[in-house]
Amino acid sequence: MPTTILRRRHGALLLLLLAASLFTAAAVVAAEDEAEVEAPSYSKNGADTCFKCHDDQTVLAVFRTKHAVPTDPNSPFGHGQLQCEACHGPGGDHTGRVRRGQERPPMVRFGSDSPTPVAEQNSYCMNCHLDDTGFAWHGSGHDQNSVACADCHTAHIERDPVLATHTQSAVCFDCHQQQRTASMKPYAHGIRQDKMSCSDCHNTHGNDSELLLARDSVNLTCYTCHAETRGPYLWEHAPVAEDCANCHNPHGSNYPGMLTMRAPMLCQSCHSQDGHPSLPQDARGLPGNTPSPYLLGQTCMNCHDQVHGSNHPSGSKLMR
Repeated sequence: MPTTILRRRHGALLLLLLAASLFTAAAVVAAEDEAEVEAPSYSKNGADTCFKCHDDQTVLAVFRTKHAVPTDPNSPFGHGQLQCEACHGPGGDHTGRVRRGQERPPMVRFGSDSPTPVAEQNSYCMNCHLDDTGFAWHGSGHDQNSVACADCHTAHIERDPVLATHTQSAVCFDCHQQQRTASMKPYAHGIRQDKMSCSDCHNTHGNDSELLLARDSVNLTCYTCHAETRGPYLWEHAPVAEDCANCHNPHGSNYPGMLTMRAPMLCQSCHSQDGHPSLPQDARGLPGNTPSPYLLGQTCMNCHDQVHGSNHPSGSKLMR
């Protein structure tokens, strides 16, 4: 083989070795630079360090919750876990000495009055509870309005109020004031009586349906309890099949049956008065000069009582 070719191959091999050594040196330098950046440090004594200062009952109550079960490997206080710092982040400088007059470096705090960004607060919760929230949380109404998990949930209490039927509505009503007012009306679902909770109808962590409903539509949500109105019917009442909220206010109403208006005005919002007299009263609220015999008691349902639909062969007028 000619000497010239050998020299060229030898030179190429030297270039490859030089490039490899430079790449290795660059990787070592990068690793050293990363090592120089101080990683957040956790306190050596864990919760014992925290409780030297945070020793009030609202903090110590965590030991009555699932978060502090020592035999649960998934609990922050389980064997080998980070205890308080699993949720509040590394203690770092917060647990060290601070010069007089200087403010102690903050840790992650939870709640609406916390300086910690909502996204960061929620990320700590999602580390363990991602399966509980589901994929629909992202982009849901609560997510878009920057609602933090701690705005609804209380981690340092034995029984989280938002998870109990008799206390959940009070948590929801902190934001949903209009629904609170409706629930106080004479005809409403049994929320005040602790017979049901908001989560019976709404999926607070998000859903594909509108208004965070527990089912895919208003009607399917209502049918969970009101199966007798589901049908199918031989003679359907169109607004019923379309949306129960066309006639009912689910959070409460001043009218029987949680209707949005009192009959016959509700019926006449769709049905013309033609056919037979259907004016129940005059402007003074008294029976008219020619009161309709069909509206004794002032309601169309004296005759058309199958308002949700009928399976009777002669039930096209929803009368039987």
